[in-house]
Amino acid sequence: MYYILMENCKVVLLGDCAVGKSCLVAKFAFDRFSNYEEPTIGAAFMVKKINILSKEIRIEIWDTAGQERYKSLAPMYYRAAEGAVIVYDITNQKSFEGAKFWIDEIKNRGNEDCVIFLVGNKMDLDSERMVIKEDVTDYSINNNVRHMTTSAKTGQNINLLFEEMVKKICKTRINKEKNSTVETSTVEICQPPIENYGCC
Repeated sequence: MYYILMENCKVVLLGDCAVGKSCLVAKFAFDRFSNYEEPTIGAAFMVKKINILSKEIRIEIWDTAGQERYKSLAPMYYRAAEGAVIVYDITNQKSFEGAKFWIDEIKNRGNEDCVIFLVGNKMDLDSERMVIKEDVTDYSINNNVRHMTTSAKTGQNINLLFEEMVKKICKTRINKEKNSTVETSTVEICQPPIENYGCC
């Protein structure tokens, strides 16, 4: 099984302020939820270990601040990330536009192999939804990103999100290694042409 080749990975969370990034991480890492989380300053770091096919995986999670004044700091956290969770609030259309900004940032300035998941949080407030499902589906397909919905309050789909993220990162690593091996093995050594010299 390919999973045994990976022991740790770096994942970054990005998104507008108050979309629930810190709540999402707290629920995943500590099974804790609070209706009010202090705004993140800069970024918060935590580690969570999970088991996938009997292998312990160490996920290094960077939860970045959503406030506008911290946007310039984000690249130092996402440039080396193998996974990016881009979070928006399903009850806030503006936050979905903000998520699009972060996806463009990752694609243009991040790790070229970064696995991107677009996550609609607060699915427990679906009756207050403002972001149209069809718009998200179309955007996800057109931009080749995986979309999921979660609830930091109930915990719905949060463990699944990180498990799927780790599996996808694994596959990406393996494919990169295979492609690297193929490229190395198909290098041709060019010999100079043989010239015929005749006697005068």
